[in-house]
Amino acid sequence: MSTRVIPVVDQRRAQSLPPLWPSSAAVPAAPADGVLRDQIGRPLRDLRISVTDRCNFRCSYCMPKEVFHKDYAYLPHSALLSFEEITRLARQFVAQGVRKIRLTGGEPLLRKNLEQLVAQLAALRTPEGDALDLTLTTNGSLLARKAQALKDAGMQRVTVSLDGLDDSVFRRMNDVDFAVRDVLTGIEAAQAAGLGPVKVNMVVQRGTNEHEILPMARHFRGTGVVLRFIEYMDVGSTNGWRMDHVLPSAEVIARLRAELPLVPLDAASLGETAQRWGYANAAGQHDPALGEVGVISSVTQAFCHDCNRARISTEGQMYLCLFASQGYDLRSLLRSEASTDASLANAIAAIWQGRADRYSELRASLPSDNAPAADQPRRVEMSYIGG
Repeated sequence: MSTRVIPVVDQRRAQSLPPLWPSSAAVPAAPADGVLRDQIGRPLRDLRISVTDRCNFRCSYCMPKEVFHKDYAYLPHSALLSFEEITRLARQFVAQGVRKIRLTGGEPLLRKNLEQLVAQLAALRTPEGDALDLTLTTNGSLLARKAQALKDAGMQRVTVSLDGLDDSVFRRMNDVDFAVRDVLTGIEAAQAAGLGPVKVNMVVQRGTNEHEILPMARHFRGTGVVLRFIEYMDVGSTNGWRMDHVLPSAEVIARLRAELPLVPLDAASLGETAQRWGYANAAGQHDPALGEVGVISSVTQAFCHDCNRARISTEGQMYLCLFASQGYDLRSLLRSEASTDASLANAIAAIWQGRADRYSELRASLPSDNAPAADQPRRVEMSYIGG
């Protein structure tokens, strides 16, 4: 019997910040329309903030138990950004164009008093005076008890990760024997609290849970929940990813359409990661009462060309791609005696304007054995910067 070898590497490292302008200087020049863009012309619109590197699940595609065992050394509390530091950073990102903030983890609901951070972020306004689109991604395990407090604090929507309705499959995938019913109860609580539309993300792995595609669609059809199927991705270096474990989104849609009529829908916004499909009525038109599904195809149909997302890790590193190997250390700048809002704004602008990441589009040219090349830096784990 072959033994699975998982490389253990500490990804919590960051490269130096690029040269910064003096704190009194203006933010680097943007185009005439005032929109900050990267090297490929992509604007900065979406910020994902990881509030903890801990999770109470051990999903094999994210935090396999072989690596994240009971003796794993998580970040000490002093290394984590405080809620005030997160809010200060977020304010500068909003000034640079961010209009949507998503809180992630690990499992973000494990962060004590998270509602306090939600309230601080909900109070932020764009230069035009508009509120932000404030969302959160969770495994749903604590959602039933937290949903109303999140809504009261200003959270608008939540996304729940759920990889199947078959309890034995789900318990095997989360690897901590957590029941499906408890996640479904959390989803119901989120809907009752008004955290909607609730989205449910299902990571599909060939040979593991693809038989759950149709049961999931049947269950959520007509409930107001938006179900999205995500191709199994090669994030990090510990999940044993192989291309033959990927079920292409085109096949997912084909399986759905064999039983449930679907019609394509327009993207909800620029940079939308999901391709949307609406359930059709007898006339072949989208029936909003039946809802929609989506597929996220970062392996087979890369969407790097309009990716407008930046990520902040639990300890304040700025990452420009989900598949990055290193980040930029904003925490040191935040905690520097010389730190000013202008210096933070300049750092964010300089980093984004130098961005040219497009890993998913380049994946086809990488080594064909599905394993990281020996001379390639190991990518950061998804549990560290969120999905």
